[in-house]
Amino acid sequence: MFLTLGTTGTPERPATDLGFLLHKHPEKAQAFSTSYGKAHVLYPEADAERCTAALLLEVDAVALVRRGKGKGRGGAPDAALAQYVNDRPYAASSLLAVALSSVFSSAMRGVCNARPERAAEPLPLRIEVPALPARGGPELVRRLFEPLGWAVTAEPVALDAEFPEWGDSRYVRLVLESARLTLAEALRHLYVLLPVLDDAKHYWVSSDEVDKLLRAGEGWLPDHPEQKLITSRYLSRRWSLTRQAMERLELVRLAEADDSEVEEIDNAVADEAETEEKPTPLAVQRRDAIIAALCESGAARVLDLGCGQGQLVQALLKDARFTEIVGVDVSMRALTIASRRLKLDRMGERQASRVKLFQSSLAYTDNRLKGYDAAVLSEVIEHLDLPRLPALEYAVFGAARPRTVLVTTPNVEYNVRWESLPAGHVRHGDHRFEWTREEFRAWARTVAERHGYGVEFVPVGPDDPEVGPPTQMAVFEMSTGTGNENTDTGNEKEAKAA
Repeated sequence: MFLTLGTTGTPERPATDLGFLLHKHPEKAQAFSTSYGKAHVLYPEADAERCTAALLLEVDAVALVRRGKGKGRGGAPDAALAQYVNDRPYAASSLLAVALSSVFSSAMRGVCNARPERAAEPLPLRIEVPALPARGGPELVRRLFEPLGWAVTAEPVALDAEFPEWGDSRYVRLVLESARLTLAEALRHLYVLLPVLDDAKHYWVSSDEVDKLLRAGEGWLPDHPEQKLITSRYLSRRWSLTRQAMERLELVRLAEADDSEVEEIDNAVADEAETEEKPTPLAVQRRDAIIAALCESGAARVLDLGCGQGQLVQALLKDARFTEIVGVDVSMRALTIASRRLKLDRMGERQASRVKLFQSSLAYTDNRLKGYDAAVLSEVIEHLDLPRLPALEYAVFGAARPRTVLVTTPNVEYNVRWESLPAGHVRHGDHRFEWTREEFRAWARTVAERHGYGVEFVPVGPDDPEVGPPTQMAVFEMSTGTGNENTDTGNEKEAKAA
């Protein structure tokens, strides 16, 4: 991918000031590592009259697939192949936009301590992108850039110059020229509109993309005639995120029209209401109790067995005491969602080295689960049919044998306190059973005695004097003097039979 950005100057105001504004010296060729390849910055020309900076992005197609786990959205084989055989290494896209924001981050914010007056004033700018995907053609390119003060040249690229009868491709050669914009404004326009024209992002779009869009769109997006199209495409047509962004953009527009602050417009709720304490969700209380128990046990390497969508893994990653966190689930869909939640494709190498996700069934032994300090089964056992519990029991306590095991499960006695739960119903349609406190304790004590563990019980949530807590947690600790050897007992036969 290739992009050039140039300006002109005079002996009094030399064009080479562009080097100060971009924070990249014109006499040097510099290289920067990105998640998907290497970005190079160089200056084909640099003198007082003309200065042009070029950004060349070398895309590593293999890294692109690996970061995406080898699958396209939905995981279809043809989508996986399309990541190897596509236009990513050649045509401007969200990859180039991310490289722009990374390499020229200070320039995009308008920061230049050496030439602050130049950063704040318009420059005669010329930007050229030799190959730009334009889903909507040259006309859409003009509709997007011209309202922002650009003179636009968008020349269609033929499918094959030797066969003009084949017509034009979906690519254009783009040239933008303006003397009315600052460098920071120009870079923010490119950052938003390059992926909009490509209409495809190379990474999962989450709620933080709304904040990125509003920051880059500050000062121009609220009044842009194609605001809805830009917002929808930038957010990968995710309806909920698009609605959220549009509502916030409308507040900005109203505030500007009224010459007031957004906070003054968005004042439908009284300040007193914001100070009211909201009850902590039970899921949060459960995670906090689990993390507290893990910290007390001194565990550093932790298994989250039945990790689901990765909420606990995400919480554990925030604590440096946990040096290795492994999320395990039988559902590939859940693991895909967990990967997106954790943003594994954008995670730094050091952080990424602390976390793993892999598929496995807890009904079978798995050698990958051995050797860890602790294992967590948070709201897992109730999703199994009762006849399969012995198999899970042996796989965790008999084969994997972590030093500490935490098991949480609903307390069925507390269900009478849920006003929205009909009498006799379990809390979730997939629950195969829900135990009383005594039933859970009887099972846990039997498991502990059979496999050489001690067990204690911890309430999670408000401990009702009549019906107990909403969630019950058993904390298993391997008994002193008990080795970590695997013994071939009747439980192994039971697990194999299951």
